[in-house]
Amino acid sequence: MNRSNFIKNKLIDTRKHTEKICEPLEIEDYVPQPVVDVSPPKWHLAHTTWFFETFVLIPYFKDYHVYNDDFAFLFNSYYNNAGDRVLRPNRGLMTRPPVREVMAYRKYVTEKCLALIETLPSDGILDIIEIGINHEQQHQELLVYDIKFIFGNQPTFPIYGSGFDLQKEEEKGFLSFKAGLKQIGAAGEAFCFDNELGQHQVYIQDFEIAQNLVTNGEYLEFIQSGGYTDFNLWLSEGWDFIQKEDLKAPLYWFEKNGDWYNYTLRGFEKIDHSLPVQHVSFYEAYAFAEWKGVRLPTEFEWEVAADQLNWGQLWEWTYSAYLPYPGFKKAPGALGEYNGKFMSNQNVLRGASVATPEGHSRKTYRNFFHASSRWLFSGIRLAK
Repeated sequence: MNRSNFIKNKLIDTRKHTEKICEPLEIEDYVPQPVVDVSPPKWHLAHTTWFFETFVLIPYFKDYHVYNDDFAFLFNSYYNNAGDRVLRPNRGLMTRPPVREVMAYRKYVTEKCLALIETLPSDGILDIIEIGINHEQQHQELLVYDIKFIFGNQPTFPIYGSGFDLQKEEEKGFLSFKAGLKQIGAAGEAFCFDNELGQHQVYIQDFEIAQNLVTNGEYLEFIQSGGYTDFNLWLSEGWDFIQKEDLKAPLYWFEKNGDWYNYTLRGFEKIDHSLPVQHVSFYEAYAFAEWKGVRLPTEFEWEVAADQLNWGQLWEWTYSAYLPYPGFKKAPGALGEYNGKFMSNQNVLRGASVATPEGHSRKTYRNFFHASSRWLFSGIRLAK
């Protein structure tokens, strides 16, 4: 299969899959934005479409007619080079355009992108379309997080359905790795993001890393032992955070008549002690590791061990700040804002989750969120 056909098929599959994620939703579910970090499903559908229109069609499709001049203002996210935009906290205030028009916008842009691919464009144009595909796949995962948050903050805890279920974790002990220079980062011809480049060597000390993720049962022991009330276990900023937010358990956990329950996409359920603990911040992951007398792995240790780990259930917090690799270069213009400008006050997560699209669970992939983030599908792997 030539590259144009590969990109065409991947584009079709990606656009369809985003809409499939939304199939269980009612029309009212497309609009709410409970907190600033959560975007409405309607916004995700439109923003991923705006990305293709802005970075692919407007510059490269001859005589392209913009679908709606207002949409660039409504659905730009954070690209300052691409112009003004609706403030992030206000995305949920937009009842218009209606969902049906957003879906028409998606259809229009998809058809134009496919028509452009049929002209056998240059590799440079195909590269940008491929970035757009991977960008939409990232939003597919965010879409799942956001739907769960929208549902999980409603009094009736609506059921979304299956498809993003966790599997039981069995305690398997630690793997040992010897010190030495290790190769870190992406190489080869396969797609990767710019923050995975360039490949370089890092000296790693002897370390051990757990073969399994921390379970709900283990985390419940931490809660019951007073983990959320012992300031000695917490980073200063983390302690301030849980005090301010009055946190006593992971997101979506509720204590009722002495028993613990959590909201899942299948509904409100009693805590399964054998499943991996989910929806914890970096602060909580750090405190749990302190309580256990161990620590979190660095992102480099995680990558060294990745081939021997059973991963893919939850993104795993590392004790590494999100920083550029040696030789990192931002692309010119708006696409240069994709990753580089967020390299401050973020922690790296490694692995993948049950909501991660195929192809994004490579061992060099660097996910990143602020240490306080909990709505993502995050978990804990220990190291020492």
